[in-house]
Amino acid sequence: MFSLSDVQAAIREQGVDGWLLYDFRKSNVLAERVLGLDKKTSRRWAYFIPQEGTPRKLVHRIETGVLDALPGDKRIYLKWSEFEEGMAALVAGSKKIAMEYAPRNGNPYISRVDGGTIELIRSFGVEVVSSGDLIQLFEAVWDDEQIAMHLEASKVTDAAYAVAWKTIANDINTHGHSDELRVQRAILDHFEAHNLTTYSPPIVGVNAHSGDPHFETGSLPDTIIREGDFVLVDLWGKLDKPRAVYSDLTRTGYVGTIVPEKYTKVFQVVAAARDAAIRYVEEAFAAGRRVEGYEVDDACREVIEKAGYGPYYVHRTGHNIGQEVHGNGAHIDNLETHETRALIPRTCFSIEPGIYLEEFGVRSEIDVLIHPDGRVEVTGGALQTEIVPILAQ
Repeated sequence: MFSLSDVQAAIREQGVDGWLLYDFRKSNVLAERVLGLDKKTSRRWAYFIPQEGTPRKLVHRIETGVLDALPGDKRIYLKWSEFEEGMAALVAGSKKIAMEYAPRNGNPYISRVDGGTIELIRSFGVEVVSSGDLIQLFEAVWDDEQIAMHLEASKVTDAAYAVAWKTIANDINTHGHSDELRVQRAILDHFEAHNLTTYSPPIVGVNAHSGDPHFETGSLPDTIIREGDFVLVDLWGKLDKPRAVYSDLTRTGYVGTIVPEKYTKVFQVVAAARDAAIRYVEEAFAAGRRVEGYEVDDACREVIEKAGYGPYYVHRTGHNIGQEVHGNGAHIDNLETHETRALIPRTCFSIEPGIYLEEFGVRSEIDVLIHPDGRVEVTGGALQTEIVPILAQ
């Protein structure tokens, strides 16, 4: 629920004069989430929340009711010139305001307002700064119900691995081979049976396919899984309920009874990097110290670089998790972006280091939930401490 008092308190804390939320044809889903809107619109609207006092609305004449559920004074425009005059009136008296903008598009998850609109606001003599920290407070933070839904979903995603490994083992023992798509289907059937939904099917990658971080299962001709193969499974799902949030995990297995050293060696480095990142977060919260996303990425990446695999770690360490699997809060990233937003209570993020070689790739992904009291919890079952010997299960 939108709370004007809470938002205005956060605006004061951020040290800006107000927050201008703007959208055109759902190009700014973050604004809709913050304001609790879910309407089809075809015209531009804007909502300005000042530090103190009454918010101001700007809506088109044929969609005058789009912001009626929110407090504030309404101004209606028809002509483009009236729109520009209205935008000037919204921010009148302000020197610095927040919008869904990131300097040089350094964080595309936040940068949802087009450059022309930013130019328009600046033409009024107003400085525009990023609303990234505000977005995290009012879009990425989970309430108690969402935390409970995540934990419930995590039990299902964790259990999906037993389904995946059993499917492979049964197929090998019965037919002499399995198949990426067959394992993927078994996981999706498991999700459906436990009321989980997902925006896209899981990754099941055998051998070299596992070396592609975003491999699309079934996209290449050879989908067969045989004894002696290495298999990576990356899966994500959430309860099929409104406002549900995701659980996102990755684990690896070997189709045999004893895992060869070449796989174990790489896995141990990845696991050590994962654990270093978890430890960094735990120690920061235990000490009451602010921890930013880039710091955790550095702590994780350092382990892999010292082991000599730095060039083979080709993505950020983790991402925020929300109603989309890649959410809009602070990411664990100092590679693709320089994430300076803090990790805060009631948010969740993945830690998923990987080493991607030509023959195979290893990734170990877990989710970290920061509870309201600052307690750090790894969700989704026990940490994977070794590659699963699938035929020994």
